[in-house]
Amino acid sequence: MPAKGEFVTQPELGVLGLRDHRSGVATSIGRPAARGGVGGNGALRSARGGACENTKPKIGTGTNGRRSPRLGNCASSNNNRSLYGHAGAGSGVLGDITNIATGRSSLLDKAKPIKPYTCLQPPVAAAPGPAAVERAGAAAQALVVNVPMEEQGIEVHEPEVDIQNPEEYRSDILNQLFTEERAFLPLADYMSMQTDITGKMRTILIDWLVEVHMKYRLRPETLHLTVNLIDRYLSKTPAVRKRLQLVGVVAMFIASKFEEISPPELHDWVYITDNAYTKEDILVMECTMLTTLGFHIMVPTAAHFFEILQKANDCDAVHREIAQYMMELGLLDMRMLQYTPSQTVAAALLLSNELLKRSAVWPASMVQESRHTDQALSACVDDLRQLIEADRAGAGGQLQAVHKKFPVPQRHGVATMQF
Repeated sequence: MPAKGEFVTQPELGVLGLRDHRSGVATSIGRPAARGGVGGNGALRSARGGACENTKPKIGTGTNGRRSPRLGNCASSNNNRSLYGHAGAGSGVLGDITNIATGRSSLLDKAKPIKPYTCLQPPVAAAPGPAAVERAGAAAQALVVNVPMEEQGIEVHEPEVDIQNPEEYRSDILNQLFTEERAFLPLADYMSMQTDITGKMRTILIDWLVEVHMKYRLRPETLHLTVNLIDRYLSKTPAVRKRLQLVGVVAMFIASKFEEISPPELHDWVYITDNAYTKEDILVMECTMLTTLGFHIMVPTAAHFFEILQKANDCDAVHREIAQYMMELGLLDMRMLQYTPSQTVAAALLLSNELLKRSAVWPASMVQESRHTDQALSACVDDLRQLIEADRAGAGGQLQAVHKKFPVPQRHGVATMQF
């Protein structure tokens, strides 16, 4: 068995080339199947594996025997298929990583959402109705003008303020984001320096992480920061395919601790990979990644620009979801690494304006706010257009995490919306 960090060159290993240490059988993501997707066994622990089955008395528990509190129980079975396998597929870390969801389930399908945190601020009083306003006005007329309203028994309602996006600091925040965004970009062509992994493997990894992110109900900032950490780390360090999933898990582990109030715990990440890596593996990789990146975690991402620019673009709920749909499709594609976060957000808003047939596709106010003209965004818009057309035409194809995230009513069904 090769030592840690050793490049695996055995021909039987597939895309990520991980071995199932429990069975002793070499497994892999697999090579392209006849149907045009990525077939075979996977090096990642699939969020879309087969029926949840136990092959050992305590499978599904961590190395210390504890089951992840965020994930549901798995039905026991007496057959010998992998926990992530399904009929017609072999065992493996991800089973069949083509992401075809038909007849398949996974640990993530029964993931328990994180409990929402309790806000420590007092609730904002609801605005009074018309009748209450009329009564208050009549009462005010009958009272002495010089007496303060509070002493007259009239409630004073302060306007609701979004403390996360204070308007008085908005321009300063935006200027800071534009100043720093280019300082923390990955190399757009870093995959040419990698000898054991490919862009397709990165796409499969991030597609799986999108589903992990969705099942744990994490913040958009966590997902975008995760991808940024992965790409910046791989821009500096060569990675072997059998450790690629570990890089992705640790990146989301770091990002969730930075962005979330109640992030998943260490044993949750061990469990979600079906014990492919130990707690020690994750902690060692966390130290390695943080050291490699110089502990630069607070970086501008598309999620930060989006909140400001979508308000300037006067987006409603549907419009927001369309733009987010495009941005998350862009996370999967290596071509989008050549653009800055602000370019990606501006291009997504411009294209969504076009699809929704707005009279002014890119008004002067948005040119000033985003600092990008429509001509400067044309290449990015074309790439996003190709991604959304390919996703809608192929119904997600072999990578379905983003496609199945956005057709739901809660997201206004934008993935299947007719434009």
